[in-house]
Amino acid sequence: MPMISIVDDDDAVRNATRALIRSLGYHVATFASAEEFLKSDRLHETSCLISDVQMPGLNGLELQEHLTAAGHRIPTIFVTAFPDDRMRDRAMRSGAVSFMSKPFSEANLIVCLDRALQKIA
Repeated sequence: MPMISIVDDDDAVRNATRALIRSLGYHVATFASAEEFLKSDRLHETSCLISDVQMPGLNGLELQEHLTAAGHRIPTIFVTAFPDDRMRDRAMRSGAVSFMSKPFSEANLIVCLDRALQKIA
């Protein structure tokens, strides 16, 4: 069963996303920061990453760049409360599966998650 990791500094979003992903039958790990995710043992188990863009410390785009530079090609779905075309373009050029604005619909997240997991199949 795929492991989905969620990185978001917003407790409510992190918990709601975790509940949705668990209801779909996936294993889920949650992290309040990019740094916490990078230090975890879940990094190497992660099949898909759902990450906020704007976070204190290392932001989501910097996290993706760090992972890519370290050789970790994890399909990534970005979510943000502050959508910006430059950020969206940067994320998509770096290989993101999707870039969604908060609040996002459960149906849209499920479509993006299915697309991300097809990349590893």
